[in-house]
Amino acid sequence: AALDSGALAIAEREGRVVYTNTDKILLAGNGDILSIPLVIYQRSNKNTCMHQKLQVPRGKCIKKGQILADGAATVGGELALGKNVLVAYMPWEGYNSEDAVLISERLVYEDIYT
Repeated sequence: AALDSGALAIAEREGRVVYTNTDKILLAGNGDILSIPLVIYQRSNKNTCMHQKLQVPRGKCIKKGQILADGAATVGGELALGKNVLVAYMPWEGYNSEDAVLISERLVYEDIYT
C-alpha cells in the first residue's frame, strides 16, 4: 500500500548512488546520470507538509523499484500509521457544548505515541 501512496521516491532503473543530498539523489547507470528530486517541506493541497527522508547511502547499488526515500507515514517503505486506541465519547448532561473524548492516562504517562 505504501508503494502506491505516491509518498515514496522509487528508483526508475538500476544504478549506483553517486551523490545524495537532502533535496536530490544522483543515480549513475547505463552511461548517464539520473537526478531524482526529493520533496522537502512542501505544502500539500490539504495544507499539510510533505517531506521525503533519504534511505540510501552514497555508493550503494540500486535495483529498479527499490525505495530511495520515505515519505509521510512510511518507514522503510511500509505504512507506519501508529497504534489503534480505544476512545470513549461522553456527552456532558445532554448538552453538546462540553462534550469530550476520553483516553487512558496510560497513553500520556507511558509515552505511547511519542
